[in-house]
Formats: sequence, structure tokens, C-alpha cells
Amino acid sequence: MKPYLQVEDLTKSYGDRMLFDSVTFGVNEGDKIGLIAKNGTGKSTLLRILSGIESPDSGQVTFRNGLRTGFLTQTPHFTPGRSIMSHLLETVQSDPHDEWGLEDNIKQMLSQLGIDNPETTADHFSGGQIKRIALAQVLLGKPDLLILDEPTNHLDLATVEWLENYLSRQRMTLLMVTHDRYFLDRVCNKIIEIDLQKIFTYEGNFDLYLKRRAERLETLTGEIAKMKNTLRKEEEWMRRQPQARGGKARYRINAFYDLKQRSQANYDEKQIDPSEVKSSYIGSKIFEARDVSKRFGEKVILDNFTYTFARYEKLGIIGGNGVGKSTFVKMLQGLIAPDSGEWNVGETVRFGYYSQEGLQLPSGKKVIDAITDLTEDVVINGSTHYTPMQFLTRFLFSPSDQQKYISTLSGGEMRRLNLAAVLISQPNFLILDEPTNDLDIMTLGILENYLKEFKGCVIVISHDRFFLDSIVDHLFVMEGNGEIKDFPGNYSDYRMYLKEKREAEQKTAKPQSPAVTSTQRKNQRPQRLSFKERKELETLSNEIDALNEEKNRLEAIFNSGDEINDIAEKAERYNQIKELLDEKEMRWLELSDRE
Repeated sequence: MKPYLQVEDLTKSYGDRMLFDSVTFGVNEGDKIGLIAKNGTGKSTLLRILSGIESPDSGQVTFRNGLRTGFLTQTPHFTPGRSIMSHLLETVQSDPHDEWGLEDNIKQMLSQLGIDNPETTADHFSGGQIKRIALAQVLLGKPDLLILDEPTNHLDLATVEWLENYLSRQRMTLLMVTHDRYFLDRVCNKIIEIDLQKIFTYEGNFDLYLKRRAERLETLTGEIAKMKNTLRKEEEWMRRQPQARGGKARYRINAFYDLKQRSQANYDEKQIDPSEVKSSYIGSKIFEARDVSKRFGEKVILDNFTYTFARYEKLGIIGGNGVGKSTFVKMLQGLIAPDSGEWNVGETVRFGYYSQEGLQLPSGKKVIDAITDLTEDVVINGSTHYTPMQFLTRFLFSPSDQQKYISTLSGGEMRRLNLAAVLISQPNFLILDEPTNDLDIMTLGILENYLKEFKGCVIVISHDRFFLDSIVDHLFVMEGNGEIKDFPGNYSDYRMYLKEKREAEQKTAKPQSPAVTSTQRKNQRPQRLSFKERKELETLSNEIDALNEEKNRLEAIFNSGDEINDIAEKAERYNQIKELLDEKEMRWLELSDRE
């Protein structure tokens, strides 16, 4: 295996806050590494150091000569006013041996990522769309080493699964930070963990990492117990000694202080006790939606939606970006008014809303002061009382963390603080809009345990498949144009249903082909494109571009709000274009795969 990257004795701190101290590790060709750590302990900082954006306090980072590296940041930025295509043509290095032009490759990649019009600007794109463009940029560069910081954040489920399959098939070397546990399990062959300012490396995927890590923590917990027992004896010795000590005694004194520091390590991560942090009472009537409709121009969010929500129901909402998931939950709470119909919410319902935007906590305040402003007495189960400091400790904020200013918190720490602020009011109906973005895996496990025991109602909008599988008992699948399907099961159940449905349709559509021998299979392998097929491929590219332009023109007319005289004719043509695009893109992919 070729060594691609070597990190030696790397140290980084911010003031008196040490992130990692003298860490050493390597990345070899073929490694697909997931980097894991608690929020605020240096994951993103380490990636920024490797990419050259930040400098370490000390240590060395060495890349193999000539290595091509691609880096995806958490929050990509683009120059306003520029089209996606012009940006990518300028920033992606073209391969001179690639018989396809760079522009064709860009269009194909953007299409796979769900972006159909590369000539538009990204000025008003959502976070998910911006992330897709940035992904296209780094993937098109075909780097030897790909470094990804939270690549699945803000992506819809279909795009997450496409990226997962793409990275699993590619031979590129990978180092990434992600909280998506299915993604880690299916893509990675090695896990690196930052813990207690050190590096621990585990061979294998995420599932094996969990087992090996549990064994390590069990061993370390036993060692700490022994150290604390020894420390008690040494403290007794320290108290008995006279002030004047010899050299041998001074050596023992130094060892005592070293032992004291090492024994203060804490491996207890399950600090939120689900049996203690409960909801307030919720009655049998939750809410009813009666013939609710909502649209923005030609875009339909709900169309005569009717549903009765049951007590203790745990619902997941999935769907592509822009179908109206966040609008749905805002309407439920009265934050957005419906065009028609009504929401009838029960009198005992007390919402707790965790939104993508987060609460507006004052950045100039310390963590403890911001929570104390909300309440000075946290009451659990009507009898148990906590101070804000005790409550924050249960959300993995140590006493020193609580003294940090909100403006200095990492993205994950800010998310965790927002979560604590929502739960402190003891809601009995939790609405969580993308709660897993930026949360570390340890906090996700704690939140999942809490929600499993939560004696109230839950609605979760999330692209985290593991999280959905752990929490929900059924799904609303928002398919666009106001269509919502109620599926009885979790996300993996839904994916299995779609797979079985697709396989059944394929069997119905195509007769079974006779069995072929291994020799026949060998002869049937796709051959290189003929001259005629190359010409067909070029023609297809032009036809697909023309159809996409016509499709975009029709969409602009539909969304204009102007009166359209020949609406039926244009709608029929629009449907024809979609069918033609499906047909021609499938043929284009078939031919391009043989290039």
C-alpha cells in the first residue's frame, strides 16, 4: 500500500483548550476512513489543518509528492451571479485523456445529484443544493485523496444513498467526518477516533468500531478505578509527610500529580437519563387536520390533507428537498397559515420545536447564562429539581464548557445547546426538523434513547436513516404536488418495500431470459463503442440539453402566475419532455458506461 498522507506529533489548541496533543497517524492508498469524535474536540479543525486552511501549533503533515487532493467543507461558498456551469468549468481540472468534454461530465454529475439546469446561478439555492454543487466539484476533480467534512448534511435521502453507492464503488482514498452511521458502516474500512486529545485507530467498518471501542472503554474504566484506588493511598501518604522531603519523596510527589490528572478522565457518555427527563401530561386529543390545502404559486404543498394524530405517535417525514416538509410542521404549530381547511390541536398539547434555524440564543452570553435566562429551576416529573448547571451537564456540557461564550461554540455544540433549550420546557409534543445535522454520534445515541422513552408525541424530519429506523413507527412520504403517502414502518422497511415493488414491476414488464453459460456471459460483456455509437452519444447529449432547456422554459411559464391560454397543450408537451428525457438519459448512461 502506498502511503498517501502521514501526520506526526500534531498538536492544536485554542487558548487553554487543547483539542489534540502529539497525535500521529497515516492514510494509505485504498483507505476509506471515518473520523469520529465528540463535538468540539477537533474533527473539523483536523480536516482544515490537513487541507492547509489552518496551521497546527506543532507537528508535521506530509502528503505524497504529486498527490491530487479534493476537500469538501461543511459550508461551501460560491461567487454571486455566476452560473453553476461557469464556476465548475473554471474550478474543475479537465483530464486531457478524457474523450468526453468536461462540460458533458459536469452535466452528467449534476444530473446524478439532482441539478437539472447548470446555467442557473446558485444565488438563491438551498443549503442542500449548494452542497450538491460542491460535491460535484470535488468528485469531478477525480482526486487521489478525498477529504469530506459532513458530506451528507442538508442532502435528501435519495442523494445520500446515491453518494453512498458512488463512494463504495470508487477506488479513491477517502477521509471523512460524518454522523451518518449507515454511511460509515457501508463505505468505511477504517475508523479513527479522537478521544481525550489522542488518536485511536480501528480496522473495519462502523459496526466493528463500536464493538472494539466498547472493549477499550471497559478496559480503561477498570484502569481508572485502579488509579483512583491508588490515588487515595497516595493522598494519605501526602498528608502524612513533613514539609522537607528528599529527592525520592519529590519523585513520588510528581508521580502523585500525574496520577491525579490521569484519573480524572470520564468515560460516562450516557448522561441524559430517559427515565428522568420526561414530558408533561398529554391528553387523548392531539390534533386533527381537516381538508388542509397550501400552495405557493403553482407549487402545491398540501392538497385537502386530512389526518388524525394519535397519542404517543412517533412519525417520520421524508421527501426530496423543496416538497414542503418544514412548511408542514410550521403549519401544524400555527406559524404558517393554510390556504383552506383547519388544524384542530388539543388543549393539553405543548409543542417543543427544534428547527433547522435553531433558537436565537444571544451570542455574547455564556452557555450557562443563556439557559438560566430561560429558567432558574428545571423541574422533572413535577418533583425533581435541577439547577441549569446540573441540567446542562446531562447534555454533555462540562462545567468549563458552560463558561464558554455562545459565539465560540462549534456547530455541533450549538445544536446540542439548542436541543437542551427546547427540552428544558418539558414539551409533550416534540417536532424535530433535521435534528441530527452537526450532532456527534455520541449525542445522537443519547437523543435516540431519550426519544424511545419519551411519553409524548414526536414528529421527525430527517435524512438520517439510522435515526429514523430507531425512532419512528410510521412515515409520511411527501412526493410533491401535495401528495402524501402514509407508510406503516420505518425507513429501512420503506426501502425494502420500494425494492420489492421495483423487482415485481420488472418481472411483469420483461419475460425471464433463458440461463446463459459462463462462456456466453463472457461473450456478452459490453464492447467498446463503435463509431456509430459515439455519434449517437454526441447526438444524445445535444438532444438532452435541448429538452432540458424546453422543460425549463415551460416551468418558468407555469410558475409565472400569468394567464396561460393553451395550458392543456403545454402541460401535455411537458409530460412528453419528461418521458423523452428519461428514455434518452437511460440510453446516454448505457453508452457512457462503455466508454
